Amino acid sequence: MTDQPPDLWPTIDALRAWLDANRPHDATDVLLLRVLKLSEEVGEVAQAVIGTTGRNPRKGVTHTWQDVEGELCDVAITALVALSTLTPDAREVFARHLGRVAERSLGPKAVDGPPAAVD
Repeated sequence: MTDQPPDLWPTIDALRAWLDANRPHDATDVLLLRVLKLSEEVGEVAQAVIGTTGRNPRKGVTHTWQDVEGELCDVAITALVALSTLTPDAREVFARHLGRVAERSLGPKAVDGPPAAVD
């Protein structure tokens, strides 16, 4: 593996294309199954948190916080692949939505970026 992380959207596009090429289901089920896959991934986050904290007395400590990090990344990747499957404009849809959330939460100044340098 390289030290450089893969570029987000080209990698998401490649993962979607790989899934499309290797799908055992017809096209009508693809989006539905990719959205449902999110529930599975979120369940794995919950399982990892429970395993990290040892809250299941039958199993004890079975996971680490690094496992939780990985599972959270799987949720994000799965969501972006589902979004990419839903719309060819996934990048723009995500950027626009992120901007709205940031503005609503952080205010309009935070979305505009840092102030310009003054001479």
